[in-house]
Amino acid sequence: MDLTSPAFADGEPIPGRHTCDGDDVSPPLEWTAPPEGSVALALCVDDPDAGTYPFTHWLAWGLAPTAGALAESEAAPSEGRNDFGAPGYRGPCPPPGKPHRYVFSLFALDAAPELGASDRRLSFDKAIDGHVLERCELTGLYGR
Repeated sequence: MDLTSPAFADGEPIPGRHTCDGDDVSPPLEWTAPPEGSVALALCVDDPDAGTYPFTHWLAWGLAPTAGALAESEAAPSEGRNDFGAPGYRGPCPPPGKPHRYVFSLFALDAAPELGASDRRLSFDKAIDGHVLERCELTGLYGR
């Protein structure tokens, strides 16, 4: 399973359109077939350079393994709260200085996670623990 985006290549800058300095819409994402036995896909986008703990920008789940893509600004079937305190996607918005890394992690799961719209990262991590068949990542950069 591989995760890519038509908007940026792995290790390259994320276009401003997908950040707080632009339209703050999620980038388009595409993935190859997950492993056999995948029941659902889940997505987490975080900034590991934000401090002691990664800053979560998007928690999403309920993605069909056969979907193959999520269009630009398309909401996932289910979304939790990001670290801005709201559900859905919020783009990169680092303080001025060194660019930060933004890691888009896609998880192939053998069971659908039991989560709700108010759930945050800790609940997400607990819900997928022990159910991950495969994980792939796409990393983008953004600085101000």
